[in-house]
Formats: sequence, C-alpha cells, structure tokens
Amino acid sequence: MPEGDTVLQTATRLHEALAGQVLTRSDLRVPRFATADLSGRTVLDVTARGKHLLTRIEGGLTLHSHLRMDGAWRVYAPDERWRGGPGHQIRAILANAEHIAVGYRLPVLELLRTSEEDRVVGHLGPDLLGPDWDPGPALDRLRAAPERPLGEALLDQRNLAGIGNVYKCELCFLARVTPWLPVGALPDGALPRLVTLAERLLNANRDRPTRTTTITSELRTPPPFGPRTETGSGSGAGAGAGARAERPRARPAPQPVRVQERLYVYGRARRPCLRCGTPIRLADQDDRPTYWCPGCQSGPTP
Repeated sequence: MPEGDTVLQTATRLHEALAGQVLTRSDLRVPRFATADLSGRTVLDVTARGKHLLTRIEGGLTLHSHLRMDGAWRVYAPDERWRGGPGHQIRAILANAEHIAVGYRLPVLELLRTSEEDRVVGHLGPDLLGPDWDPGPALDRLRAAPERPLGEALLDQRNLAGIGNVYKCELCFLARVTPWLPVGALPDGALPRLVTLAERLLNANRDRPTRTTTITSELRTPPPFGPRTETGSGSGAGAGAGARAERPRARPAPQPVRVQERLYVYGRARRPCLRCGTPIRLADQDDRPTYWCPGCQSGPTP
C-alpha cells in the first residue's frame, strides 16, 4: 500500500530515470490531457510531497499524480517487457532514450503550471519525509481537534503528510492506544512522542524494499494464569483436613522472543499479538481496515 516512504522511493526511481533527459514520448491517457504532448521537453526533477508525486518538466509544467490505494509507477528499459498490469490500466507513459516510465491505475493525473502546485499540495501539513519537516505545526494541527479519533487524525494529510493506513495501525499499537481514542485523551506527552516516532519509522523505511516496524527481539508477556488451587489445613469455619484454598498464580516474567514478522498488527487479524499473544482484532474505521491488539492497546473500540 503506497504511503509516504514508498511514494518517496517511487519519486527517487522516477527522478533517476527521467531527470535531465529529453522526453521522446509522452502519452497521458486521461480525457482532459489526452492531446497534451510533452515530447522534446526535458524533465527537470521528480519530487514527493507527502503521498503526491510532482514531475516537473521544462517550460514551467508539472505532472501531478497520486497513487492512492493501488496506483504504481514502473520504470523499464526500452526493450524490457512491461509487467505492471494489463494495458487498459495504463494512465501515463513518459519515455526517453534510456528508460520508459509507465503509470498504472493512477486515480489522480493532471498537468498544471509549476507555479500552481500549491493548488494540489498547498493544503498538506508538514511532510514527515520532507527536508523542511517541523513537528511543531503538525502537533498544533493535531491538537486543534481534541475530540477527533487518533486514527482519523493521523490519516488526515492536512495535519501531517505521509501516514497511510498501515502506519496508522502500527503507530497506535506502539503508542498502546486504540485508533478510536480521542486525540485529547492521550496521556501527557504521548502526542509529541507519537509524532517523533512517526518521523523515525518513515525515515527508517525510506530506502527499505519491505516496510518494517518491528524490532528483532521482543519481550513477550505470557497470558495471565488462572487461580492456583492448593490443599491446606488452615483454621476457620470452612477449614479442615483437605480444605482447598485458591491463590492467584504469579505472572511469569516477560521472555525475549525472536520476531520474524515485519509488522505488529496490520494484516494480522486473528493471529497472536507479538507482545502479549492476544489475537489481533480487525474493524473498519472511516471505511479503512483497522487492526489493533485488545491486550496491549487501551481505549474505545467499535
């Protein structure tokens, strides 16, 4: 699923393939821009802004695209077979003498003046992977709606740009709260720590081929035992030979376990939590599949 880290990787691949090269072919397969011809123009750069892609082209033009749930850009050599999907899913082709960039299933594709980029990305909050990242404005925007569920607030790109549904679920797990907890109900100091963690996780994954939020070794807390029944001869009205008394067992100390999963909760419905063993739950939040551990995360649930 495209999120800020994977969009940045896409921008890097496109930049390496296209920047500084003259386009020998352009094909925008959306009705509004079907007649636009960018051939003969030089691609200046390809930049990620949150989950948006901006391909800047000579002559003051920008090709704006957004991948949303399943869009993708693929880069091929001129003689390489295209493998991104059937032909009817292709929305854009940009080619030069050495590479061909093909955009599949792009739900957003538009050509605009570079001077008008704010029209499509000006609403975004601070970019977690941007060179000008600043947590202060992001925190201010999140705190402006204390009644809003945390999961929804994290996904709102106007608050901070780059978090998608996977990171939403993983961040809430690491914060030990459910995605339905109101922002204003977070413990003191939890929101700044969460925003700092979001920036660290996305940066840790900016060059990884597979997104990872777990660590190699976790301390797993075994589930609590039931009461222990013991035989004794204590005194009292109900006591006597063979009388049985219930005494709760002590919880064993957490034990380190080797973690082979790359994500704590996302995509792991009904599987045991990596930390406590409780089955992971799944429900929709704002029409998005949302995963959480009822044993590790506190707060309201559906």
